Amino acid sequence: MVWCALLFIMLGVAVSSCSSGGARRGDAPGGSATTPERSWAGTEPAPGFPAGLTWLNVATPPTRESLRGRVVLLDFWTLGCINCQHIVPDLKRLEAEFGDALTVIGVHSGKYTAEQDDEGIRAAARRLGLEHPVVNDPDFAFWQAYGVNAWPTLVLIDPAGNIAGFHAGEGVYGLFQPIISSLVQEFEAKGDLTRDPLPVNADAQAASTVLSYPGEVLADALSGRLFIADSGHNRILVASLNGELQMAIGSGKEGFADGGPREAAFRQPQGLALSADGETLYVADTRNHAIRAIALATGEVTTIAGTGRQLERLPANGAPAATTAMASPWDVFVEGARLFIAMAGVHQVWVMDLEAASLSVFAGTSREGIEDGPRRTIATLAQPGGLTSDGRYLYWVDPESSAVRRTAIAGDGDVETLVGTGLFDWGDEDGVGRAARLQHPQGITMAAGLLYVADTYNHRIRSLDPATRAVTTVAGLGERGFADGPAALALLNEPGGISAAGGHLYVADTNNHVVRVLDPAAGRITTLSLANLAVAGPPAGRVVRVVLDPIVAAAGGSMLRIEVTAPEGHRLNSLGPSSITLTSGNPSVAALGESKLTWSSDLPAVTLPVPATLSPGTTGITATATVYFCRTGEDKLCLIQQIEVVQPIEVVAGPAAGEVPMRIDLTPAP
Repeated sequence: MVWCALLFIMLGVAVSSCSSGGARRGDAPGGSATTPERSWAGTEPAPGFPAGLTWLNVATPPTRESLRGRVVLLDFWTLGCINCQHIVPDLKRLEAEFGDALTVIGVHSGKYTAEQDDEGIRAAARRLGLEHPVVNDPDFAFWQAYGVNAWPTLVLIDPAGNIAGFHAGEGVYGLFQPIISSLVQEFEAKGDLTRDPLPVNADAQAASTVLSYPGEVLADALSGRLFIADSGHNRILVASLNGELQMAIGSGKEGFADGGPREAAFRQPQGLALSADGETLYVADTRNHAIRAIALATGEVTTIAGTGRQLERLPANGAPAATTAMASPWDVFVEGARLFIAMAGVHQVWVMDLEAASLSVFAGTSREGIEDGPRRTIATLAQPGGLTSDGRYLYWVDPESSAVRRTAIAGDGDVETLVGTGLFDWGDEDGVGRAARLQHPQGITMAAGLLYVADTYNHRIRSLDPATRAVTTVAGLGERGFADGPAALALLNEPGGISAAGGHLYVADTNNHVVRVLDPAAGRITTLSLANLAVAGPPAGRVVRVVLDPIVAAAGGSMLRIEVTAPEGHRLNSLGPSSITLTSGNPSVAALGESKLTWSSDLPAVTLPVPATLSPGTTGITATATVYFCRTGEDKLCLIQQIEVVQPIEVVAGPAAGEVPMRIDLTPAP
């Protein structure tokens, strides 16, 4: 732990945690960026890019020289920082507006040990939908070269390679859009701007998992149901506790819309809470900055709090929920007519009066920290995540201080810290109270008198006795990976959510795209096998298109023989409704006897024969497939691939026609 604190001193940088806004020395000066006589070009050359670092989403690592002629925006971020996540929509908006005239580069200077790992950054980039170049800066070489001291910090470089300005905090689009526009106009007028596409290689998945970055689970023993925030697929799934899917709620496309289960839209939902009567599911729709309510009898979704826009100022107590903006609600917990909300984006816990439809601050001054004391006037929180309660106390985790906190659920008590000591104190140690160390925990639940914590960046599940404050490792080897078996040897990958029912703990193993089931008494962990996959259907993702080499076939009666092959180490999944739709580009050349094929197989490959009549000419046969398959072994992972395969064919007169082969080779998720 001492080493982590010394790291920043040895690097010679003053590091602050996530910044909520505000400029620092070097900010672009005020004034109108569109004033013709005003130039926003810089005069100080930007430092060169440090060599020897890992780059993502790019074919060749860019250099300052290779980027000359482009407007460049460096985004210094760390993946667990909520303020860094808040500016992603602004960055995407700027990229869409300026196209190839602007190059955004994410410089990931990770705060936590786990945030300096290539695989963790790659997963975060996918989860946030980042398609621009991202560089891993684990030793803060970029950070030092550009004099950065807070997350997020933006550095603007003009097409001549000079620094045009700095900004630390949020509010990115409104500040940078006019300046970038002015720079583009100025340098394009001089002939010094390039709009050639940057050779990128977005690390997009060809195959999707059945779940995608599940952020939270909620197990309900009374009804035997399991609710899953399928965050990466922008939907909520309802299943039985043994994994039988019952309902999918949400179109799967990012959006903000109420309505029935197929029309409603979410944006990376996280926290879940169930009403006492079991009829309403409350959802923290994190990226929409809203709270949604699902009528479970029909799947109808309504927005009960938040406007869909991030707040700009804190509300007065008793503010109307429907018109009050929020900031990244991360989790929810219901107690009677009160809905507690972990408002991660402003470092507070709010409470919603469900009967009055009003919002109030429950705990936290909105300053980021770990001070205890009176819950509204003194106590500071640090990006609160998971919530739970034992009826007397409300407990939560503060990821940015690697802490577990609590306050009395009734009255005006103080906030107490059970585990955790500071914003830059973390580790991987069992112990009692301040001697224990967690690393960016995101989930918490109460079961049999113990708190169970999803210790996210340590890839472990830990228990905390609230009476003695003793912390004990329950599951996880402490390494990123995927393995079932004895709990102490199991491998998880950034578990983000946890819930208890029937003596078992259900864990949203976020970066493994699965739900794990932990039996604390037996000391074993398994992966929940989802069934009835047709309920979920294929995710709303990209369809891979493959054009095969042309073949020549003889006219006459023939057979199209389709072979669907899983990758090595995988097999097809009979539990999924795999199907192929066939179309002929010219039925007078290739008339197909069937247009819709389905199958059920657990083998590595399946062959599907289709009668065909061929006549002289050229055409293409298109197979549009949705295929379910799984990785083999104990740590199996089930996948879905949507693929369109085109087989060009030339039909000539000749001997009796033979078979026409068509291969569909599936690819695993990276």
